[in-house]
Amino acid sequence: MRPLGRLNSDARRSWVEALDTRVDDLFALLRGKPIADRLFYTASALGDFGLLWLALGLVRILRGRPGDTRAGLRAVVATGLESVLVNVGVKSLFRRRRPRPMAAHPLPFRQPITSSFPSGHATAAFCAASLLAEGQERAPVYYALATVVALSRVHTKIHHASDVVGGIAIGVMLGRLGRRIAPLDRPAGGAWRKAGPALIQADGGGA
Repeated sequence: MRPLGRLNSDARRSWVEALDTRVDDLFALLRGKPIADRLFYTASALGDFGLLWLALGLVRILRGRPGDTRAGLRAVVATGLESVLVNVGVKSLFRRRRPRPMAAHPLPFRQPITSSFPSGHATAAFCAASLLAEGQERAPVYYALATVVALSRVHTKIHHASDVVGGIAIGVMLGRLGRRIAPLDRPAGGAWRKAGPALIQADGGGA
């Protein structure tokens, strides 16, 4: 009789494998379709090395509007840190094999050699989207781009669906952590700017 822990582990593995198979079957219906291939291969290429998110962060910096510079800089720095953390740290803990590669890709494609879990593209996408979307009317656009980039890794058969789900979860957590560490607003500073003149007037204009 197998230990309970082993049974639970086998059950989780079976559930994950069923998810991966089901999602891969759905994407098999899209593979080979010119529009779908162009969309997802382009998204995958833009997600390489976090290029899309670095570019969007730089755009926010260059806009120069109040809060944009800080938001853009925060996203750029977070993208770099996330890449090191996930690709050097987290992936080395799992070393999961990637899906069986396609015989041939319909478009140019970069083949990674790191562990399959988690998806670095998905992690970077949702970490950056979480940071760039804060306080923005176009927040859904950031998350839509992140979703397409994440799903592109399943379409190109370079990641299992569960790798992408794990990457999304880690990315969202890192994004929320980034918001706490580097908030866009500084309540303490804002409070001082409002209270400062009153304090100076009460003190007779200062020294």
